[in-house]
Amino acid sequence: MKITNYELFQVQPRWLFLKIETDEGITGWGEPVIEGRAATVKAAVIELMEYLIGKDPLQIEDHWNVMYRGGFYRGGPILMSAISGIDQALWDIKGKYLNVPIHQLLGGKARESIKVYSWIGGDRPSDVGAAAKEVVDKGFTAIKMNGTDELQYIDSYEKIDRVLANVSAIRDAVGPYIGIGIDFHGRVHKPMAKVLAKELEQFRPMFIEEPVLPENNEALRDIANHTVIPIATGERMYSKWDFKNLLKDGYVDIIQPDLSHAGGITENKKILSMAEAFDVAAAPHCPLGPIALAACLQVDATCHNAFIQEQSLGIHYNQGSDLLDYLKDDSVFKYKDGYVDIPDRPGLGIEINEEHVREMAKKGHNWRNPVWRHRDTSVAEW
Repeated sequence: MKITNYELFQVQPRWLFLKIETDEGITGWGEPVIEGRAATVKAAVIELMEYLIGKDPLQIEDHWNVMYRGGFYRGGPILMSAISGIDQALWDIKGKYLNVPIHQLLGGKARESIKVYSWIGGDRPSDVGAAAKEVVDKGFTAIKMNGTDELQYIDSYEKIDRVLANVSAIRDAVGPYIGIGIDFHGRVHKPMAKVLAKELEQFRPMFIEEPVLPENNEALRDIANHTVIPIATGERMYSKWDFKNLLKDGYVDIIQPDLSHAGGITENKKILSMAEAFDVAAAPHCPLGPIALAACLQVDATCHNAFIQEQSLGIHYNQGSDLLDYLKDDSVFKYKDGYVDIPDRPGLGIEINEEHVREMAKKGHNWRNPVWRHRDTSVAEW
């Protein structure tokens, strides 16, 4: 079997889909994208696919190493996201060729289903109590919210109090045992992160996420020494080498690699297994489309330390199209009592509605994240 062709589809709300074709009529789908840089990743995919045309798609490990090691300059969000989507599509082809779901090729399932959480509150959290109750009433047992607006290195306790009021409103609305993930989104610098972490303990969150930017991961030591709340990070880390020192340092409790950013299925299976050796849990990052989510679930199925999965249904970014719109059968992602079953169909376990993909690709998108500024006009972290 040989790879003969590929197509890329830039589709709303902010995604990029890849279809790889073979001479045996088997096709595979991947989702290579960086939110806000879809066109840049698209160019990287085109460059990498020059090598893969005419190759056997089943030799995934070798292709991964050529795509990664074959370039003198390697790693980073763009190149690794391009590799990620290609890798997902190759695994999809392999599973379909052998007529088994990908998880069977990774050792089989360690679980039949996995807990999922729902986003609430938007970029600037508001009305979170009512929003939390709404999703809990739908059956979710865990939610995640952006914790705060932009914060200066040293900022007002008025902003801290707003965060506490929001989380308190959630607890009042849904009770003491619904999981709450509080995403600092890298908006918080170490001095204020220590304050927030300590103040939030009273609400017993499920985790705090990206309490500092990943380039400042050394600060996790000080934050971990100030709180008992589990610390999560990793969505802006792109390979096993990026995660190596994070795990060795021992100040993270939950890793959150993104299967569309950190090397796809091949690399993330390894990253999650590395974390298991450090007694660290995994909650893969996925505010993306159905292909990325399907890839996550195939890896989650095989990793003992995966405990919850992010998914984008109804997320505030999904304007114009949502998670299920691109599937022929959306029951594959049917959430029940806060869990989703692991897909058992061949490959990724989903069937893409190609007609809808092509129609939406005509509209395309040019999604960009907002640029925030502090009151003094200096640029703020979004």
